[in-house]
Amino acid sequence: MTQTVQDLSIDEIGSNQLTAADRCDSCGAQAYIRATMASGELFFCAHHGAEFKDKLAATAIEWHDESSRLYESK
Repeated sequence: MTQTVQDLSIDEIGSNQLTAADRCDSCGAQAYIRATMASGELFFCAHHGAEFKDKLAATAIEWHDESSRLYESK
């Protein structure tokens, strides 16, 4: 069976948007990335998400990346 990683833009996510309460499983910073695995979800800050994306992409069901929010001007 082949699984694909799906990158979603903020416009596509709707109610699945991450909040300030979602924290990185590696360091505790605000999570901007959610990796959905067969065993559950992993949350990462932008730094750790970039670090682990290549390793997790082969087994991730979905890769939900909102790190572009870091570059939005207010």
